Amino acid sequence: MTNDLLLEIGTEEIPARFVPNALESMATLLKNAMEENRIVFKGIRTFGTPRRLVLSAEAMDEKQADTVLETIGPSKRAAFDENGNPTKAAEGFAKSQGVKIKDLKIIKTEKGDYICAKKQVTGRKTKDILQEALPKIITGIQFAKSMRWGNVDTTFARPIHWIVALFGKDVVPFNIEDIKAGAVSYGHRFMKSGPFKVAGLKDYLKKTRAAYVIADPEERKRLIEDDIVKEAAAVKGFVLKDDDLLNEVTNLVEYPVVIRGGFDKTFLNLPKDVVVNAMREHQRYFSITDKDGNLLSYFISIANTKAKDSKAIIKGNERVLTARLNDAKFYFEKDIKIPLIERVDQLRGVVFQAKLGTSYEKVKRFAELAIFIGAALEECEPLTKNEKVENFLGEDYNPKAFDSFKIGPKLFNKMTIGRAAMLCKADLVSGMVGEFPKLQGIMGMEYALISGECVDVARAIFEHYLPIQAGGKLPSGIAGAVISIADKMDTICGCFAVGLIPTGAADPYALRRQSLGIIAIIIEKGFPISIDNIIDKSINLLDTKLTRPPKDVKRDVLEFLKERLRNQLLSQGYSFDTIDAVISAPWYDINDAVKRVKALEGFKKNPACSSLVTAFKRVSNILKGQEASALGGDKRHPPQTEEKPDTSLFEDTKEKELFDIEEKIAPEINKYWKEGNYEKVFETLSSLKGTIDTFFDKVMVMVEDEKIRNNRLLLLNKVRNLYYQIADISKIVVQI
Repeated sequence: MTNDLLLEIGTEEIPARFVPNALESMATLLKNAMEENRIVFKGIRTFGTPRRLVLSAEAMDEKQADTVLETIGPSKRAAFDENGNPTKAAEGFAKSQGVKIKDLKIIKTEKGDYICAKKQVTGRKTKDILQEALPKIITGIQFAKSMRWGNVDTTFARPIHWIVALFGKDVVPFNIEDIKAGAVSYGHRFMKSGPFKVAGLKDYLKKTRAAYVIADPEERKRLIEDDIVKEAAAVKGFVLKDDDLLNEVTNLVEYPVVIRGGFDKTFLNLPKDVVVNAMREHQRYFSITDKDGNLLSYFISIANTKAKDSKAIIKGNERVLTARLNDAKFYFEKDIKIPLIERVDQLRGVVFQAKLGTSYEKVKRFAELAIFIGAALEECEPLTKNEKVENFLGEDYNPKAFDSFKIGPKLFNKMTIGRAAMLCKADLVSGMVGEFPKLQGIMGMEYALISGECVDVARAIFEHYLPIQAGGKLPSGIAGAVISIADKMDTICGCFAVGLIPTGAADPYALRRQSLGIIAIIIEKGFPISIDNIIDKSINLLDTKLTRPPKDVKRDVLEFLKERLRNQLLSQGYSFDTIDAVISAPWYDINDAVKRVKALEGFKKNPACSSLVTAFKRVSNILKGQEASALGGDKRHPPQTEEKPDTSLFEDTKEKELFDIEEKIAPEINKYWKEGNYEKVFETLSSLKGTIDTFFDKVMVMVEDEKIRNNRLLLLNKVRNLYYQIADISKIVVQI
């Protein structure tokens, strides 16, 4: 026999952004609890609105599956004496398990023979298990923020007002503080708020709909999408696509009602992003455009109730939006009276971080770092000996005044990068960004164009903030990409330099996101640049701000970035051992490292890979712990010594054979390595396998004679150096 489960948690309005994660958390908690308790069910569904979180499970068995519980006790030697009689250890174990000594079994384990008690356990009723599990599921839901209310100790996103808990037609009895689970739910707060009794999911969905509650978020979303498209079409327009806003408003309402309003056309003279931001961020309104993407003077809002007088609601919405747009107009008109370049000096009065100084100091650091990166990429000329980044604010460094074809692209790019970097934070002190923070960068670009800056500079000012989120849009131009890397790296190195290192629970400066942004830009642009050199330069520019030794800062930043790269590659489906092998070798050229990961992942399918890995494991294993004494390295970083073994000390022909083949293929590998042809590198390495195996079969490496021993270790180290710069192949896991 089976029954369905229905759980509803009725609350005060939960923030929209909390709802999707809460529903996912509930489903996971139920699934884990049922699997742990051996209860079979057909499927789990979730529903949710701002005032209710709903969980259901279909066709759940009415009782646990019966099982045999097997408990291992003392070893056979401890449980029975030499005559086979049970000892006190066996008697005590049998008593603790509730079985007779004669029913104890002997089982074989890796550690030897042990006694074992096997008991038939009859499954409990599912309803009894749910009575214990459901309160834990409710209190186990994770929210970004939780609260207490009244005198209760339980925390939740918002105060709980009622709980529905049904297994089949029966109430599952439990309490959360003074809230008793039952079969009574409530309708829409304003349109039909009274109680009603439910008898399962189907009945629940029918009665909530009758009470003006659309419990299914996907259905609410479809209704909103369909209606906003119709409203936009009614004024010959199109809804400006905004999936994030759509998801948010879906979880702001229980019964969506779409309303269209309008505003004065004169506001369309403001930059498009200003108008859209005022509607979106403050009012949660959708914008409407014409077929060419130009804004129309209309908006669409989503109400939570059917109004008796919709005109009054529309007028109220229009009045609020007009006030916001008037604010935006005021700040915009005031801001454009001051050229963007004149705002840079105001950054001296803005503290970026107490230990890292002002925003002006930060701008100077990453502007110089950006020129350094651009020069390393051979995209721009480097700073001259006496040149300062402040110079880029002068007219002589304004790229608009020069023809890039006459002065050359590298000098033009230098001016663009330097000037955009020095200007890119200036909009932070504008009135508009102060009032509408999400417009930073966007207003910088607008004000740069109004101030007469060239398009390349204006675009770089906006793009240096990209990507805004994981998987987000990346800079399209070189200048924006280079400045973005420089700005993010300055923040990362700066925070690590003063001990502001992210923990598992806190990352207040979003260093993980910024690290992923750096990696994404480098990969997308194919920048052939060594990340450790950028870190060195960034740490050097921090100078007196450092409160930790530079070498410690560099080590920690590299490790931090390496872990972000590892996670990024894992998310793309590459094997852990492949990634580990590559980033155990030098990985600072990120694009090159990614190329090696792809090549090694492909080589693993080669039949020769398994035997090659086994051979190289033998090389690596015998060298472990020998670096410091014999080879001048350390245990964490195998040496890359060029010292060759002394061939006059070879005592076996197999030593000479391994030496000769290494000498022969080393130039080939070096050639393929420089070409980036890693498939050929791994293929060439395969030719070593037989010679390595024969060497180990015939030659004893760790002999007593120190000279002979160290000479053989040098030989093996030369073999390891063939692959260590590309990937530590010994880390590859092979199926034997």
